[in-house]
Amino acid sequence: MLAEAGTNLDAWARDYTYALRWQIAALVRQPDPQSYRQSDPDKPVIVLLPGIYETWSFMRPVADVLREQSYDVRAVVDLGYNGGSIEDMASLVDGYIHREGISRCVLVAHSKGGLIGKLLLSRHNAAGAIQGLVAVNTPFEGSSLARLLPLPALRVFLPHSPELAELTASRHVDQDIVSIYGRFDPHIPGGSHLEGAHNVQLGTRGHFLPLGDARVHEAILDGIRLLTRG
Repeated sequence: MLAEAGTNLDAWARDYTYALRWQIAALVRQPDPQSYRQSDPDKPVIVLLPGIYETWSFMRPVADVLREQSYDVRAVVDLGYNGGSIEDMASLVDGYIHREGISRCVLVAHSKGGLIGKLLLSRHNAAGAIQGLVAVNTPFEGSSLARLLPLPALRVFLPHSPELAELTASRHVDQDIVSIYGRFDPHIPGGSHLEGAHNVQLGTRGHFLPLGDARVHEAILDGIRLLTRG
């Protein structure tokens, strides 16, 4: 038990070191989102949905892997640091999908991005352009830790918040979601298991660090293939 606690403390430290490094990298130099654009009619477009206070480039390790696999990766730059409400952020992504004429896509999300993705599936997908959502470390049932930081932007993560209650009630889209999570997430003590979804638990630890983990990358690719095989 002590060994497990020590391992988790180490995961905390490495997790925040990783997050700080990528936040600084985004401030120093934003990559060109156009460099991730490709054209392969046999594959769906991938729309990236970062977590709260993350720009799209925070997901660059994932974007790099997807580009290597010839996916057309899209960044919704208008999301900025993703500090708005889930509904407002979903509207921005919905506008981007329509504006770009995307007829077939999969959402690949981190943390809050997964909540935005589920709202898009449940309320903004009448045309069926969104084939599914692959979410990494998303608090589908909220996080008890949100009570410790009484910031307006974090209220959505409170268990049983109105926004989460609405998303929870949208059970009909859970079958189109792949939820990927690890053994320990310091931001989501209750984990990211979503009843009715395709749940993939890996041996990873951390909330941010898994974005750079090869096991997570492979699970994301598997998830995309699962959601688009039909």
